[in-house]
Amino acid sequence: MTFAPRFKRILLKLSGEVLMGEGSGLSIDPAVTARVAEEIADVKAQGYELCIVVGGGNIFRGISGAARGMERATGDYMGMLATVMNALAVQNALEQIGVETRVQSAIPMASVCEPFIRRRAERHLEKGRVVIFAAGVGSPFFTTDSGAALRAAEMKCDALFKGTSVDGVYDADPKKVPTATRYDTVSYSKVLSDDLKVMDASAIALCRDNNIPIVVFNIREHGNFAAVLGGDGVSTVVQNEQE
Repeated sequence: MTFAPRFKRILLKLSGEVLMGEGSGLSIDPAVTARVAEEIADVKAQGYELCIVVGGGNIFRGISGAARGMERATGDYMGMLATVMNALAVQNALEQIGVETRVQSAIPMASVCEPFIRRRAERHLEKGRVVIFAAGVGSPFFTTDSGAALRAAEMKCDALFKGTSVDGVYDADPKKVPTATRYDTVSYSKVLSDDLKVMDASAIALCRDNNIPIVVFNIREHGNFAAVLGGDGVSTVVQNEQE
């Protein structure tokens, strides 16, 4: 399955956990972040327009045990601030290898990054910059999955790539069920009806309504982002049934 003719502008959604070092104990491991940046740079060098959303679960998650007893809105705002830290870490790693970037936050913080302005973000992409969107949608009770789907729709992205620690969507959790079967393609409706845990339901519905395919792949495997785009990597595509 080759994506290159179909996709030009891509939103890459990364979980915050992707930036953690295995065994290092670091919430943001510079070596791991640098490797992820290299994956992104390889794809950028092929001429794709790229924007990125990074979660904050490696630092703080509003619905986590760490937030137990805390008001949900407060916990979510703390999680949004964690995504800004991750966005700056990814920006630093990319710019160290010569990739020009901009960070835009849904929560204005002018001393740190730009506010999210859609037309400005589009202009950055047209100029060849990677745009990293932080702070989700800027409101509590929404996940960074929803933020990624929203930004993908606003930026008219051809696809939303979700980089995870598994190589696609399975009919059960492959880490718990060794016999779980991976889908090559699966419909939005099946993901929702079977609760396949690709992204939260609002993000899936937003992608469905805007006909944005979701490509789930393993970002931890070296070279896999570019391989999936080239049709050689392993992934699952979530799309409309008739496609």
